[in-house]
Amino acid sequence: MAAHDLVIRGGTIVDGSGGTPYAGDVAVRDGLIVAVGQVEGQGAREVDAAGLLVTPGFVDIHTHYDGQVTWENRMMPSSAHGVTTVVMGNCGVGFAPCRAEDRPALIGLMEGVEDIPEVVMTTGLPWNWETFPEYLDAVAARRFDIDVAAYLPHSCLRVYVMGERGARREAATAEDLAEMCRIAAEAMRAGAMGFATSRSIFHRDKSGNPVPTKDSVEPELAAVAAGMGEAGHGVIEALIDYEDVDAEFGLLRRVTEDNGLSLTFTVAQILDNPRGWQRALELIGEANREGVNVKGQVIGRPTGLLLGLDLSFNPFTLNPAYQAIAHLPLAERVTEMRKPDVRARIIADKPAGAKLKLLEYIQAFQRIYALGDPPNYAQPPEASLAAIAESRGVSPLAVAYDLLLDRDGQAILFVAVGNYADGDLDAVTRLLTDENTIMGLGDGGAHYGVICDAGYPTFMLTWWGRDKEGLRLEVPGLIHGLTQAPAEFIGLHDRGLLAPGYKADINLIDFERLHLHAPHPVCDLPSGGRRLIQDADGYVATFVNGEMTYSMGQPTEALPGRLVRGPQSRPARAAEKSAALAV
Repeated sequence: MAAHDLVIRGGTIVDGSGGTPYAGDVAVRDGLIVAVGQVEGQGAREVDAAGLLVTPGFVDIHTHYDGQVTWENRMMPSSAHGVTTVVMGNCGVGFAPCRAEDRPALIGLMEGVEDIPEVVMTTGLPWNWETFPEYLDAVAARRFDIDVAAYLPHSCLRVYVMGERGARREAATAEDLAEMCRIAAEAMRAGAMGFATSRSIFHRDKSGNPVPTKDSVEPELAAVAAGMGEAGHGVIEALIDYEDVDAEFGLLRRVTEDNGLSLTFTVAQILDNPRGWQRALELIGEANREGVNVKGQVIGRPTGLLLGLDLSFNPFTLNPAYQAIAHLPLAERVTEMRKPDVRARIIADKPAGAKLKLLEYIQAFQRIYALGDPPNYAQPPEASLAAIAESRGVSPLAVAYDLLLDRDGQAILFVAVGNYADGDLDAVTRLLTDENTIMGLGDGGAHYGVICDAGYPTFMLTWWGRDKEGLRLEVPGLIHGLTQAPAEFIGLHDRGLLAPGYKADINLIDFERLHLHAPHPVCDLPSGGRRLIQDADGYVATFVNGEMTYSMGQPTEALPGRLVRGPQSRPARAAEKSAALAV
């Protein structure tokens, strides 16, 4: 009889701690790591990892799979990039709690904020829940290729308690606040990891209205935080505007500190306030020195919009002349757009008003680049469409128009909105290397036709760890940032480290062959809805709970992923010592 269920032999172990890699084996039994190092005894399954990195599975604490988990088993594209645990419900949007009469409002909110087509949600969501605990039960009944955990979303909570008053952003009454407090405590006890909210002007529903939580005042956030404190745990996740960083941070810090909670919020270089991130880091550092657990959540590359004829938006989306043919299938549209008279008419047209603030950037040609394949997210300013147009003596609209027709209309343009205000990665370097930040922001499960950031783990390893000219980041530190660091912060102390007693969530990576492909659209959502997928080469195998879920980038039939209910304890030292004796 085999001593172990699985033994991974002879790999280079990058254990997630940030320490020096070393050669060794990993043994697994009953979904847990039981030995790391020189493993004696055979496994029922033996895997040769010679020449490969052996790492913990990656943990992405910022996703939006709230809908996808109810109709699909595989959390693509995250699970194609070594991610084995995700946290959903970020930015305060989701689908629970929700009364039947409020379903259209939440669908409209997700359509606007997260670019999920209405028909996908109308067809795909089973709505076999009302309360947040019932939603968790519905998710718990399903099986996945990765583990999933959830925040309680503020917009859902507000509309559930206040109805239309909540959607219209009216002030909550004392009765409303008491009910929010009760539901927050209930959600934490049922297994929520925390509570998420958005205060961003960028977040609007499909009609262009700000999210219900945009102007929520301190008593409301304090009431929710008090419920979390009563339950004894919870992380507050937030997206803030940077008009007054001190005021926004002060509010969030107070409700966090008063209730013994943790806080994380997105920190990025934004165009409207390109130095606001520096003040945010100062405030976070000060809070941590004074005993408050706060982390800025960052992504290690420029972010923004993907534009294309087969995506949600392109530079001509708001032009009436383009809108006249926008309904045509892609091939027919491309044929029309190649006609000189149509080209002249669309280029000469003027865009109508935009309901979504992000659409203000679709003709910001000084920040728009041809993405290419492999994708290049950090191109020099002279590669922008504006610079190309100037060098050719033509209009940027003409350059954009012709590029969009490349590859029979499948070409993608990238608008560098975040983390690239200065045309370089200096700000990103500071953000990544600050001791008070953690990586996240994959956004998987949302922005189906305009953003595809879920491949950021592969970008981090290839760009920062291998390919970047000049300053690179050490691979052990990158792996730590993708595994133990986010897991520990969010309260998932049972994963993110290759050590006895920890979950057997493991990646085998051919580091030299690791390659990130350009995003591309597929139509595999409910009702044939479209989404962006981003593939990668070099992930030889991924294991979740000791079962192989991906082999050479292809999914297996295994679906060992489950709902994670609330914080998870660190493995007992006694168990670690006992397992170590087996080595």
